[in-house]
Amino acid sequence: MNRNRVVSSNVAEVGYDPTTKILEVAFVNGGVYQYLDIPGPLYDELITAPSIGRYLHARIKNAGYTVLRLA
Repeated sequence: MNRNRVVSSNVAEVGYDPTTKILEVAFVNGGVYQYLDIPGPLYDELITAPSIGRYLHARIKNAGYTVLRLA
């Protein structure tokens, strides 16, 4: 999946596949995770949020979406 660099102290890159609804996040510390069944509007809000890390934590990590660790 192609990922785009983002401005964040915690998140390095973010990618999204609207067909599969998979959000892929690469963290500054090297961890890479996929979040499943993420609605498109939620991804749009994530990449435009004032703090991508806070938004990811509050609206995706704590919302119960299935997560897979890739690295």
